[in-house]
Amino acid sequence: MRFLAGFMLMVMIVAGMPNFSAAQEVEKSEIKKELQRLLTLREEINKLIAKKEQILKKIVEERKKLAQERKAFEEEIKAVQNERYKKLAKIFSKMDPELAGQKISAMDNMTEAAYIFLNMKERYAGQIMNYVSPEKVKEIVSIMIEIKNNKNSSSK
Repeated sequence: MRFLAGFMLMVMIVAGMPNFSAAQEVEKSEIKKELQRLLTLREEINKLIAKKEQILKKIVEERKKLAQERKAFEEEIKAVQNERYKKLAKIFSKMDPELAGQKISAMDNMTEAAYIFLNMKERYAGQIMNYVSPEKVKEIVSIMIEIKNNKNSSSK
């Protein structure tokens, strides 16, 4: 009896083998298709990444260009302002010191007044400051000191 049960089991296994092999082949085929699909997706992702990296590189380059242009623009503005302060210093130097002191005392922006004084010869600046209100002189002098300190620290 045992022999017959073993024989029957072997027949069933052998008879089921072709079906098992066919199922394996179908599964292998499905795995190959899925693998190919994943490889295609990987290629597409790598292309997208490369494209995004190029865009990012262009953005970085444009930022650098903009920063350079901004710096050049700011330097141009400083040059124009310096020229303006020199002209104003020349005008105030030619005025009567008392009148010039009154005009500077009436100014709202003491930073501009400080730049004007910095562009004057010391003799004229001193004469005009005698006629500027003491509060304004104190403010102008502190701004002038700050400006000179900033120039000294930035040139080091």
